[in-house]
Amino acid sequence: MNELYYEAVGDFYTSDLKKPTLKGVTVWPCPGRSSSSSWVSFFCPRAFLCLSLSCLMGSLLGHPQCLDYGPPFQPPFHLEFCSAYENFGCCDQERDNSIAAKYWDIMDYIDSRGHKLCGTYIKDILCQECSPYAAHLYDAENPRTPLRNLPGLCFDYCSEFHFNCRSAISLLTSDKHLQECCETNKTRFCSLLHLHDEDYCFPNVLKNTALNRNLGSVVEDRRGCLQLCLTEVANGLRNPVLMVHANDQTHRMFVAEQVGVIWVYLPDGSRLEEPFLDIKSIVLATPWVGDERGFLGMAFHPNYKYNGKFYIYYSYMDKNRVEKIRISELKVLASDVNKADPLSERNLLELEEPAANHNGGQLLFGVDGYMYLFTGDGGKAGDPFGKFGNAQNKSALLGKVLRIDVDGKSPDGKPYRIPPDNPFVPDPQARPEVYAYGVRNMWRCAVDRGDPVTKKGRGRIFCGDVGQNRFEEIDIIVKGGNYGWRAKEGFECYDTKLCHNSSLDDILPIFAYGRNVGKSVTGGYVYRGCESPNLNGLYIFGDFMNGRLMALQEDEKTNKWKKQDICIGSRKACAFPGMISSYSKFIISFAEDEAGELYFMSTSYPSAYAPHGSLYKFIDPARRAPPGKCKYKPVPVKTNSKRIPFVPRAKTVLELLNEPSTTKPPKKSSTPTASIPTVSSKKAKKTPLTKIKAPTVKPAPAGKKRQKIKAEAKPHKPKQKVAHISRTTLAPPLPKKKSSHLTRTKKLHSKKAAPAKEKLEKRRKDSR
Repeated sequence: MNELYYEAVGDFYTSDLKKPTLKGVTVWPCPGRSSSSSWVSFFCPRAFLCLSLSCLMGSLLGHPQCLDYGPPFQPPFHLEFCSAYENFGCCDQERDNSIAAKYWDIMDYIDSRGHKLCGTYIKDILCQECSPYAAHLYDAENPRTPLRNLPGLCFDYCSEFHFNCRSAISLLTSDKHLQECCETNKTRFCSLLHLHDEDYCFPNVLKNTALNRNLGSVVEDRRGCLQLCLTEVANGLRNPVLMVHANDQTHRMFVAEQVGVIWVYLPDGSRLEEPFLDIKSIVLATPWVGDERGFLGMAFHPNYKYNGKFYIYYSYMDKNRVEKIRISELKVLASDVNKADPLSERNLLELEEPAANHNGGQLLFGVDGYMYLFTGDGGKAGDPFGKFGNAQNKSALLGKVLRIDVDGKSPDGKPYRIPPDNPFVPDPQARPEVYAYGVRNMWRCAVDRGDPVTKKGRGRIFCGDVGQNRFEEIDIIVKGGNYGWRAKEGFECYDTKLCHNSSLDDILPIFAYGRNVGKSVTGGYVYRGCESPNLNGLYIFGDFMNGRLMALQEDEKTNKWKKQDICIGSRKACAFPGMISSYSKFIISFAEDEAGELYFMSTSYPSAYAPHGSLYKFIDPARRAPPGKCKYKPVPVKTNSKRIPFVPRAKTVLELLNEPSTTKPPKKSSTPTASIPTVSSKKAKKTPLTKIKAPTVKPAPAGKKRQKIKAEAKPHKPKQKVAHISRTTLAPPLPKKKSSHLTRTKKLHSKKAAPAKEKLEKRRKDSR
């Protein structure tokens, strides 16, 4: 599918002029018929039949878009010729120079009177390639429809041009198929250049305040929801819990599934047939919907390019059938850069898990070169372990942010060194690994790269901490900080007694939201990429349970953070090739590629063995970087494994718009107020492995506990029931702690959960 689009836009700007064969043209006002001829041309003889939007396959609404089917941009340098678009448009300096050269080529064939009379008309017409609405002016919003040689002109302007300069038309176009139709017929000529929506014709488009008011800014709907778009990058994954890059200039992406398999995706979008690592025989994961155990974390050493080391975090069961968390170091094979050596595993740390939920799972390296580990509080509900719970107990490693030096060893024999400036090294009652405490179950943390120019914000660590009953929170990690759990949840008290006796120096969230917004936070990233400059500085995150995407923007004056919803799939905003209008509902994780572009992973059926997970990339449809700015040349890697080309499963916005009107309109992937995706399709129910959809999983009402759901032999089948699951609850009583999802207390609900309602309520009462 992508190749089709590349072929369609192979010629970046399609109205390049061929030098006229005539030696000169005299231009004069022609109220009547004259011997001079005027023509307008198109790429195909029958193209005039499709010059209005009513002829397009589907109803495409005008939106900022260039002739290469991408969003407009801010030119990096001053435009000398088409200066009206030097602040925002579709031309860089090279293209501006090319248009200027065409202009002077044309003017060489026009006499001095014509220079004065027609120079401005010709310049304006040529410069419409630089307009932020160029695609609309040239009928280029759909790559499958014919493209105009001349832009859409408003009738009055067109009439004036034809009256004064009709002899110059032959210099603006070289297609002779339709010359006869417009030789002297002004009405015919201007009808062919007519646009269905006159707000977008030139020069009206320049005067329309509604179209130009916030041109180039992130599009917001009337409710303030940010309009972003997505491209599908990967699919068919089994609960993809993370995507990381090796920072080795290869721009490979390593995507891990909860079952314990890591896949390599190459810059061309293909996946290697053989996995980078497969330890599913060791990893403790089950097909039970919402089980939080499994392969949970991975991080490459900052010097991976030279030492080949990386680190993993996963659940496993020891010989005595005790469930534990293991953090290990491994190395890549010397003979194959796309294969890890499973025999190189070196255990760094093991933690016994008293319950099956709240397993933490994040590994990352800070800008200081140390590794940060984020552990859960041990599970169950309310951190019931000990007098104050694990999270407030600095002598326990659960419910903590830990910091270690993986490049050294401790005098006491530990396979890592304690950074000497760790905050609790002097405290004999605290574990020296502890960097911060009082966390419940942080699910997905990320290091801010900092502003690309000023580097402001560099090194900040953002985390999403899953709440118990009332609040989900976003935190910035501070050395030695107490994040309040279990005394506090969000900004309010959870354990009243502890809360009243707690320190006034507790680190409060930068943002917290209640159950009316979501029920299970998934931490994200601060966008610092190149392709979507409008997004710089936005912290983008989501909610696992309802699929809502959100963004936080910091007010630099007050240091307060403002939240806005993100809406995906607006058919007007995302009518670009490759953009999709839906995504799988349950948002598992966010990711950043080597270039800093932002992604997220989600699934339509949250079971570790269900292949319904997908990887999506964020795109800002309002503005992109200038052409060439974000180009990079990946370091080539030798591949011994077969490459599997990416095959999209989601329909693009253009495909949906081009569907015959007799078909039923597709379900919306999001509402104007928040991005709540659609996750069902008829085709998926018949063949769930050939479409991204699976049985719809509906969120249940808020509650404190989660229900055990027994998976059937094939958990991805539509008939399977999915009951309410919460990250706040006790683990279901399987033989030794069968539990719920991905370090979190997620709540899921099947279409037929009613029979389980009485059991669910009874369990809630028993476990409170």
